Amino acid sequence: MANATPRSPRTPTVAQLKAFVAVAEHRHFREAAAATGTSQPALSGAVAALEESLGAQLVERTTRRVMITPLGERVLEHSRRVLSSLQALTEEVEAARRPFTGPLHLGVIPTVAPYLLPTVLRLVRDRYPELELHVHEERTPSLLEGLAAGRLDVLLLALPAGGGAPTRDIPLFDEDFVLVAPPDHELAGRVDVPRDVLLDLDVLLLEEGHCLRDQALDICREVGADPAGSTTRAAGLSTLVQLVAGGLGVTLLPATALDVEAGRTDRLAAVRFAAPAPGRRIGLATRPGSARSAEYDRFAVTLREVLAELPVRIVEPQPQPQP
Repeated sequence: MANATPRSPRTPTVAQLKAFVAVAEHRHFREAAAATGTSQPALSGAVAALEESLGAQLVERTTRRVMITPLGERVLEHSRRVLSSLQALTEEVEAARRPFTGPLHLGVIPTVAPYLLPTVLRLVRDRYPELELHVHEERTPSLLEGLAAGRLDVLLLALPAGGGAPTRDIPLFDEDFVLVAPPDHELAGRVDVPRDVLLDLDVLLLEEGHCLRDQALDICREVGADPAGSTTRAAGLSTLVQLVAGGLGVTLLPATALDVEAGRTDRLAAVRFAAPAPGRRIGLATRPGSARSAEYDRFAVTLREVLAELPVRIVEPQPQPQP
């Protein structure tokens, strides 16, 4: 008698995957049923149906606890990814159907967050009350990874965003860098210093991983200075300006950070560069082809309106060439 042909696995249902993930997370059928708002028999039946569909045992049932088989652990990883993707799909469709509603995960670099977020949050509260904004303050490489992976929806950072994965960049504004020095420094209060003064100064930098550090290094190297060899580093701008106030050197601050950081101490003085001053461009970065692209463009328009109150130069979008 010929051997029976093995049955091919059937595609699991969403309900089965949700039941299995709940059991795997709680390691207990009763607790998993309570967490998902279903009856224990229904939950157990869904897990059993999943095992039957796949033709494999995923769960070892004992009288005291639930154990996940080695294959079950691998299926668990896939199940979580599938459910996460389905949730993202639902959220994206809902956002396209009803713009500025539901969750929006905004990533912001540390050298922008403290100075722009009050304005951004006030805008969201006043104009988009149904938008559930989640803010993630991270350095640029982490933000770009999160955007590519779908963990983040849109980024607020220095442009061009760079990174390995392509992004759609939406410029918002340009801002100057200001040299910050102790108040008794010979340059304190000047408004027309050339960039080459950096050759004779001890320029303090943020630690590696900050895009502002790279921008400051580029400005210094343009005139032949190289402060990278200094052993003094700071994890954030607040610490950096305190080092300046303590007389350890000078540093470069974005114009949007000057009032906040200089207001923390009377031991700082601003030094303005002669035009054209060095600076940076700040904008939004999104995934190319995102279904929410039109929403992000409208968000950028309103952001430019409110950010115009800051010491920045608003960058209007360039018209797209006609095909």
